[in-house]
Amino acid sequence: MVRAISRKAIAITGLAAALLMAPASAQLMSEGYEFLKAVRDRDGAAVTEALSQPGSVIVNARDISNGESALHIVAERRDAVWIRFLTQKGANPNVRDKRGNTPLSIAVSLGFVEGAEELIEAGARIEETNATGETPLIAAIHRRDTAMVDMLLEHGASPDRTDNSGRSARDYAGLPGSDPRIAKAIADADAKREGGNGPAYGPRF
Repeated sequence: MVRAISRKAIAITGLAAALLMAPASAQLMSEGYEFLKAVRDRDGAAVTEALSQPGSVIVNARDISNGESALHIVAERRDAVWIRFLTQKGANPNVRDKRGNTPLSIAVSLGFVEGAEELIEAGARIEETNATGETPLIAAIHRRDTAMVDMLLEHGASPDRTDNSGRSARDYAGLPGSDPRIAKAIADADAKREGGNGPAYGPRF
């Protein structure tokens, strides 16, 4: 009898704790939803107000349906001003959505050079791979995006990191039918590095 009462008391206590926690959790989810909605709507006043709350971490809120953060949203709409604003407010440039995409990988896939550069300067990892193991440089080569390739190499992207197939950016640049300007850009980056003016990529075979 005592044991049964004890179990009932524990169950009631647990239910009460859950009910007390639920409003806070719901409020946090609601605040995140409203923040991301404001970002989508380009509502600068609402976004600024949300970010001005003491101790707020709302800048890195993520959409529960797709995992997108505010940086994903503004990268998708090719908005460098908002990228700069959000990263200055502490937005994480390396967060992934549910498909494994970072804001940088989105910017590269869109050919959004200015946005990609803003993200890199804010700390986006330039060798971060997507779901297929592609680095941003490999993705840019697949798109034949010479402007993006030039920018990524300028910021130290390695042409020798491989994707899931075992091929590197250098390999793809050397395939028949590839844009010769990309192979030249890689060769120029090699020469700059070997001259001591650029980052080291590691051994090249």
